[in-house]
Amino acid sequence: MVITCFLLLNELWRLGTLVTWESWLTLSVAGILLVCLALRVAATDLLAVACLAILVFAQNITGTPLLPTPAEAVAGFGNEGLITIALLFAVVAGLEFTGGTELVTSRLLNRAKTLRTAQVRLLLPVAGISGFLNNTPVVAALLPVVDDLGKRISQSTSRLFLPMSYAAILGGMCTIMGTSTNLIVQKMYDTQFGVQLNFFAPAWVGLPATIIGLIYIILATPKLLAPRKPAVSASDDPQQYTVEMQVDPGGPLVGVTIEKAGLRNLPGLYIAEIQREDDTITAAKPNERLQAGDALILVGALDSVVDLRKIRGLIAPDDQARKLQIPAWRRTLVEAVVSSRCSLLGKTIREGRFRSHYNAAVVAVARGGKRLSGKIGDVRLESGDVLLLEASPSFQHRQRELRDFYLVSAVEKGTVRRHERAWVSLAILIVMVLSAALNFLTILTAALLAVVAMIGLRCCTTVEARRSVDWSILIVIGAAIGIGTAMETSGSAKAIANGLLSLANENRFLTLAAIYLATMLCTELITNTAAAILMFKIATQAAAALPAADGSIGVSETPFVIAVMIAASASFLTPFGYQTNLMVYGVGGYRVSDYVKFGLPLSLIVFAVSMIVIPNVWPFAIQ
Repeated sequence: MVITCFLLLNELWRLGTLVTWESWLTLSVAGILLVCLALRVAATDLLAVACLAILVFAQNITGTPLLPTPAEAVAGFGNEGLITIALLFAVVAGLEFTGGTELVTSRLLNRAKTLRTAQVRLLLPVAGISGFLNNTPVVAALLPVVDDLGKRISQSTSRLFLPMSYAAILGGMCTIMGTSTNLIVQKMYDTQFGVQLNFFAPAWVGLPATIIGLIYIILATPKLLAPRKPAVSASDDPQQYTVEMQVDPGGPLVGVTIEKAGLRNLPGLYIAEIQREDDTITAAKPNERLQAGDALILVGALDSVVDLRKIRGLIAPDDQARKLQIPAWRRTLVEAVVSSRCSLLGKTIREGRFRSHYNAAVVAVARGGKRLSGKIGDVRLESGDVLLLEASPSFQHRQRELRDFYLVSAVEKGTVRRHERAWVSLAILIVMVLSAALNFLTILTAALLAVVAMIGLRCCTTVEARRSVDWSILIVIGAAIGIGTAMETSGSAKAIANGLLSLANENRFLTLAAIYLATMLCTELITNTAAAILMFKIATQAAAALPAADGSIGVSETPFVIAVMIAASASFLTPFGYQTNLMVYGVGGYRVSDYVKFGLPLSLIVFAVSMIVIPNVWPFAIQ
């Protein structure tokens, strides 16, 4: 990626295509956005809005026509595709709160006996459903179901969670409605060129890629995907969980050795360090005597953590559990995975006042198999962190509504609040999909009517529908459209396109491959929607500058637009490029190397299918 960027910048400098300060400014802002998103400097929506603000400020000060005006910059927030995505989140809320998604899969999964049969019965419906729904909430709704499935067939859930995420991504490639990137790219294409792609147009590439991809996933899982331990599990690797307990100053353990306190008899548990005032004791010996107020940083399995809480004389850090507004007899342990919408992201547990905010005390934290150093209160929350909490049973229901956590382990396992309306929600979904697919209604109109029906027929409430919308995704899309407009008006998109053409020696097929690979690499480092919007402008400019077969300038934009659509969704190499990959990262106990090893062949499969299908279905010649 770095070498490609260097070669491209060198080519731009040689060609002298970036001739105005506006084009340099826009390219610099877009580059800063890419780097900051890749390095996770701040929240994605904040970064996107900040970069857009720089361009708007520059236009306001200079009045240059080569940068978008404030009205043009924020026009993306009224984009029809963006509004459609928001409505589809609300449609999925109706399915989720009635258990419609689980209803579709449960009968298939209940008969699974082996890993292969479980994958076949899981991945096929997930890929199918994801073609018509945003795959993020689909995966979120199925996390507890898959967790139960792994236990029932005695298989590590790591061999189910990541394949499920990949299946959802593949299925989403098959329709315009399948992913937010498809919707946005289609609407941008329609707005700029007046071209309406068929509802199933991406399926020419998506369907064969999905079939071959699922076959690869099912056959390669036992060989390439290690049976990882989930981040919080009764049988977990003890080095994955960091727990903090405090010696009660008035308790019976003051002055007692570690061995006599029973802290060496718990299986899979050890004391990593003892923090005593300003001193830290590592590798504490069995005869080390505990002192009042000692903070014990322990590492161990969930079973041992539960037993640890039963030892009299040990309390939660700073006595957090006793400060909960819940009687002791009503407290329970709850597992929760921090979502990208959690209001405390980037803050330490202490800074964010976690206990006061959620009326729950953090007992343990797990992060992708790493042991976290220091006290639990000093841990800065990141998306994908797995928290073991002491809270009331109602915590699960509250957090499902707030969406601060992807997965809250349910004691009630699979129970839903309005299961009698599951078939109603499925009927609404089917009508919506058929109406859009058969062109009876536009996708926006069908989604709008589906939301009204979901709320009117009480599949979800207005509050639940509103809370289901991932506003950060919408903000990133709206801001990225504004930045994409700036790239077009300033000439920087055309300059980058000319640079790619020069590198590809103006070969149409090589240019198509370069656009695809550049989009795929961008989507692995930043969000898929931002990558699609930025690369869309570059792709259309490249098409306009390519020489046609008859010697004229300009070829059809459609093959390049389809390439951007598919590549922006083809995120298989990292946990960070796609929401569903990040959602399963913690609960599956994965390492980044798992994504590279298991996802690279899948990325190559989709790339190969795209390069074969796209030029044959959508010729370069202008029709």
